[in-house]
Amino acid sequence: MTHTTLVLGGARSGKSVYAEGLLAGAPALYVATGQAFDDEMAERIRLHVDRRGPTWSTIEEPLDLPALLDRHLDPARPILVDCLTLWISNLMHAGRDVAAATETLAEVVAGARGDVVLVSSEVGLGLVPETRLGRDFRDHQGRVNQRIAQVCRHVVFVAAGLPLILKG
Repeated sequence: MTHTTLVLGGARSGKSVYAEGLLAGAPALYVATGQAFDDEMAERIRLHVDRRGPTWSTIEEPLDLPALLDRHLDPARPILVDCLTLWISNLMHAGRDVAAATETLAEVVAGARGDVVLVSSEVGLGLVPETRLGRDFRDHQGRVNQRIAQVCRHVVFVAAGLPLILKG
């Protein structure tokens, strides 16, 4: 049976560690959407790689996530996507249609032929952003989370490292 899981949470909530734990012990594919534009982000990426260890393969894909997933979905190898938040930011920065990309991703996840875990930030619990760009990002993030949650069998919210099962 295929298991699709969306793991949500705030910054430093433990969502990535939780998501990695769901696939522990299996040789999994890690799809990284983040890009190291500065030393701080490069260090974050290094820590993630070190924490996962040698059984994980990594592919970096900042924009064409649905196509990459469609090519690599395999019942024999689970996939972890970390994270949809950076993917949305990358799409916005590149001037891509976030709504269309989201729908394509939802279709791929809904038809998954293997286990897929997606990590995404919950950004709608705080203050309203001051800028139009910030509000647009928050709105896209909320819509993406809702749409992917619709097609995933399981949805988990992580706070303080503790999972709260929302679906499944």
